Amino acid sequence: MKKTLLIIGCGDIALRTAPLLQAHYRILGLYRNLVNSPNHLRSHGIVPIYGDLDYPKSLEKLAGIAQLVIHLAPPPNQGLHDRRTAHLLSALTTRTKKHTAILPQRLVYISTSGVYGNCNGALIDETHPIHPTNDRAIRRIDAEKQIRSWGKRNHVSVSILRVPGIYAANRLPLARLRENHPALLDAEDSYTNHIHADDLAQIIRAALQHAKPCRIYHTCDDSHLKMGEYFDLVADHFGLPRPPRITRDQAKERISPSMFSFMKESRRLKNSRIKKELYINLLHPTVLQGIKAIKTSN
Repeated sequence: MKKTLLIIGCGDIALRTAPLLQAHYRILGLYRNLVNSPNHLRSHGIVPIYGDLDYPKSLEKLAGIAQLVIHLAPPPNQGLHDRRTAHLLSALTTRTKKHTAILPQRLVYISTSGVYGNCNGALIDETHPIHPTNDRAIRRIDAEKQIRSWGKRNHVSVSILRVPGIYAANRLPLARLRENHPALLDAEDSYTNHIHADDLAQIIRAALQHAKPCRIYHTCDDSHLKMGEYFDLVADHFGLPRPPRITRDQAKERISPSMFSFMKESRRLKNSRIKKELYINLLHPTVLQGIKAIKTSN
């Protein structure tokens, strides 16, 4: 009999991951809006369950329904705490007089590499100290801490995937390039990290099977590109002009605060752990190979 897998956050990555798991699991997916409507999820082999992480009452049905959980939902847009994750963990643990919740055996949480903050371009592994520099990353750290503490307390194997910039055919900065938004001068530019959406999907599958309890994994490819180099690479392959280069001081005036917050952080992630422990062979080991594959498929 197949085990039941619950996916929280049924967006693009969930829909790429589900086909890799259908042979082994019965898949349930939490949805809260029309974008991820019941029929849309069913067409991808996912049994839809309505629930909203912002409203704990709507999550009561989650107790005891799945042996495995993939948590892809982002934190709220404001504050320093991830109450959505708190609501989810509470729902999974709920016990009533009539019902004793059967806890999941494993939970995989998709976090962000932004928790490290600015590392000045250093090459880092998963033991590097965290130093979040914005509220978005602080909320992610709050979620990670909640999950790891919950896992230890309830004897559930939890794993955290720290994910950098995700790219795919539908996730390229083509509009940004067409609108001629600038990038930083190479001497002032920051290193960034990437993963193809299809590689992220296969890493999630591998984490369900092989990840160690309370373990963190860098979910990135082998590339070590600066942000401007990434934009140039995409521009060259899609026949678009390369972005103009400006200084960091000029960028403060010409680039949106959200984009500039990414430009202030520079780091290079080691990915040896996903290869050694999750047995990952990347489909697209570098962004160049990934972009070429996207261009060819189009």
